[in-house]
Amino acid sequence: MLKVHLGSLMFALIFGLTFMFSKVVLDAITPMALIAYRFLWAIIGMETLRRLKIIRIRFDRRFIKPVGTVIIFQPILYFLFEIYGLNLIASAEAGMMIALIPVFVAIFSALILKESPSLIQVGFILLSVAGILLIQLADLRGGNLLGFGLMLLAVMSASAFNIASRSASKVLNPAEITYFMMLTGALTFNSFYVSQLILENRLADYFLNLTLSTVLWPLLYLGFVASIGGFFLVNFALKHLPAHVSSIYANLATVVSLIAGAIVLDEVLVLNQYIGSIMILIGVYGTVFYGRRPKRAVINGRLSSDGRH
Repeated sequence: MLKVHLGSLMFALIFGLTFMFSKVVLDAITPMALIAYRFLWAIIGMETLRRLKIIRIRFDRRFIKPVGTVIIFQPILYFLFEIYGLNLIASAEAGMMIALIPVFVAIFSALILKESPSLIQVGFILLSVAGILLIQLADLRGGNLLGFGLMLLAVMSASAFNIASRSASKVLNPAEITYFMMLTGALTFNSFYVSQLILENRLADYFLNLTLSTVLWPLLYLGFVASIGGFFLVNFALKHLPAHVSSIYANLATVVSLIAGAIVLDEVLVLNQYIGSIMILIGVYGTVFYGRRPKRAVINGRLSSDGRH
């Protein structure tokens, strides 16, 4: 299981750096353009891997239902709700909403997958969430009710994705789930973006944007590393870990983004960010540690461990 936890740490690192790269790109293009290009590069990368036979993708009608459940929540609904929600509220407020994902994952996991976190794990999950809330608290502004509603729907979609991916992993491997996610994202968001450009009579911008070095290089990271590598590792983790354990690793992305911002973008960290980061680290460690402790049961009058994680 060590490689699963290392993979989870890696996807937290990858997603943590996406905030920095996204900030650079959004200085030049719109959020919809960013998502469209990101998934475009991602499916180009996945298809290249498939053509080179590095990964094997099975196309089978039996997969329509499990794959369809995954892709409707992530990337379609999550990114749509997030895009328009972010337009209405501050990024700090959005960050506080996103921090609630592990809480909803724990609830959905218990209700749907029957994978309930222990009481002490719930405590550590809430500690990690509280750390994110503390980090974001200083930047709060009066928000828009519709914006909060859209971000709540984004949170629900991301939480449902964790459950759907864990269920789908019983019949599909992580590469297959990731491939179909990237394909759906590329088709959906490029259709939206191209339609928008046609209506505004500036279709040429679709290609001109890709000639900008400030756009192209960050997009390569967002498309190849974050979308392919990051989501593959997420799906890999969800195949082997309970959803409430896997999802808590995502909170580490907040810590990574703070460190990257301080080192690369010269952003100044304040006391609440240091304290919040420590709370996140303790919360994640506690959730994972107590998730790895084997349950003990009495079998034929003897104590034994079931060894499950």
